[in-house]
Amino acid sequence: MTLDRYAPHLRATLALGLPLVGSHLARMAIGVADTVMVGWYGVEELAALVIATSFFHILFFLGMGFGIGVMGVIAEAIARGDETEVRRATRMALWLSIIHPVLVLPLMWFSEPILLAIGQEPVVAALAQDYLRIAGFGLLPVLCGLTLNSYLAAMERPQVVLWITLAGLPVNVLLNWVLIFGNFGAPELGVRGAAIASVSVQVLQLVLLVGYAAWLPAARKYRLFRRFWRPDWADLRKVFLLGLPIGLTMVAEGGLFVGSNVMMGWIGTQALAAHGIALQLASITFMLHLGMSNAATVRIGQARGWGDAQWMRDAAVTVTAVSVGAAVLAVILFLALPRTLVGLYLDAGDPETPALIAIGAGLMFYAALFQLTDALQVIALGLLRGVQDTRVPMVIAAISYWLVGIPVAYGLAFALGLGPKGLWLGLVAGLTVASVLLMRRFWRGHARGDWTPAPAAV
Repeated sequence: MTLDRYAPHLRATLALGLPLVGSHLARMAIGVADTVMVGWYGVEELAALVIATSFFHILFFLGMGFGIGVMGVIAEAIARGDETEVRRATRMALWLSIIHPVLVLPLMWFSEPILLAIGQEPVVAALAQDYLRIAGFGLLPVLCGLTLNSYLAAMERPQVVLWITLAGLPVNVLLNWVLIFGNFGAPELGVRGAAIASVSVQVLQLVLLVGYAAWLPAARKYRLFRRFWRPDWADLRKVFLLGLPIGLTMVAEGGLFVGSNVMMGWIGTQALAAHGIALQLASITFMLHLGMSNAATVRIGQARGWGDAQWMRDAAVTVTAVSVGAAVLAVILFLALPRTLVGLYLDAGDPETPALIAIGAGLMFYAALFQLTDALQVIALGLLRGVQDTRVPMVIAAISYWLVGIPVAYGLAFALGLGPKGLWLGLVAGLTVASVLLMRRFWRGHARGDWTPAPAAV
């Protein structure tokens, strides 16, 4: 029976995917805590946090391709029993995750002139630079942690990643409460306090991940940290060439949203603050699909290692169905409770709160519109990364987000005068084009068996 055929895939997908979803949600919750608590502190500070985290995430997206891309490589190598390739690929991904933050830190240190040049208000740009000069030091532990997450997920050990990520949430909330508002006799640091809290948690999480990866009995045969300084130039090149297109793909997609943040800043501080809230609510549901996308990469990488095209197709159908179901639930929630969801981020006593809720609640309708297409495009990317197809998806992303999404957003918001709603319709347009093209590439190519397993390393 058809259901019997998919049932094992469903169980395996949920066993792998749900802890990954939980990890992404826990990581997202740290960002939500920052946004909520800074929102309580002040509207200008909230607007600065929105634009600063957007700046940070563009540089993060550019570097995260190495950690994400290596997931499929590791899964395939494990399926082939190639211990050498597991060690080499993971180690070189960690090298690249260290090099990238060192290279981009100056951009965050001198971010105020850049933000002023793209039209942000002076007070918002200054506060954003205050945040980035501290938060920039968290990029290295975040990227290295992401690579270790991929390493452990490919070994089907995502549960500990979840617990380590969850452990950081209460620590972050406590440090935020102390440092943002100046409690317990600490200085009142505002957005700088939020940045210190985030970096502290990111370092703690990396230490725990390194400790677990070194201790895990199933991973000891890979000897990941033994002679860590020893290079493997062939694998460094392989991971770089695989990961860079993923990073650029993430930049293209992230750039769509960052571009909407920048253009929303042209409309006004209130619009930018409300937009940041609505976008973060949409990002929470995106974490569900991102976790399933990671599971898709592992499952498809395993199928490629085994050379089993039918297994690959069945796994792909299963993970896609799970993500679509989650998207439908998100649509219902966004349409049913828009004002309640936006109000969670704001101080009820602030005189600006009613205006922010009105703007934000209106945007939630458009957030509901792109739930399905956002789910499909990120699942398609996960499927394609499982077969190590990253260059063409990069081109598709650039076309969808920068030749469709951004121009449509600008045209509707400013040329046609739709304002914030027009910007969000541009997001819908870009994500829809991406989802169609990416899904078409996987199902009309790789799902038919148009690939061959990679040879084992020697």
